[in-house]
Amino acid sequence: MNSYQDTAVGIYLRPMTVEDTDRIVAWRNEISVRKNFIYQELFTAEGHLRWIRDMVEPGKVVQFIICDMTTDQPLGSVYVRDIDRTHHKGEYGIFLGEDGARGRGVGTAAAKLMLQFCFEELNLHRVYLRVFAENIAAIRSYEKAGFVKEAVLKDDVCIDGVFRDIVWMAKVNVEESHEKD
Repeated sequence: MNSYQDTAVGIYLRPMTVEDTDRIVAWRNEISVRKNFIYQELFTAEGHLRWIRDMVEPGKVVQFIICDMTTDQPLGSVYVRDIDRTHHKGEYGIFLGEDGARGRGVGTAAAKLMLQFCFEELNLHRVYLRVFAENIAAIRSYEKAGFVKEAVLKDDVCIDGVFRDIVWMAKVNVEESHEKD
């Protein structure tokens, strides 16, 4: 695997390991993180280990830890899930677990690095994501990383009895082309 780092923002991506379980569970259970996920149930170590066994190990998901280049401190996680090797696509996701990582370009830089990984290493043609329509900061960050809004799905999910709109965004790798089957 190539090295994926952004020296201007001061981050790099490293593969997630089982040793990251407690940190990821704690991050995902923080209300500031959990509120931005469609799946908002509390995480458990057992559930995360099942995620690794059933999704990461068979290659359905690739997940990295976003780390600070100076301190090696983990800041969050970025991943591509539901990797579809037939249609060369996958769904992008990110969460920043450390408060100090927010508002300084870490999310945008991590998204750019993950897109680079997806196109170079996974040979994906399309990477897509779903985001709550009211999450303007995330949408802005995704746009800076190269994602384009494709659709707004009205009342697409119901969370705590409230229907919420979802924005569908994607980035297509225009630097390559796959033969049509």
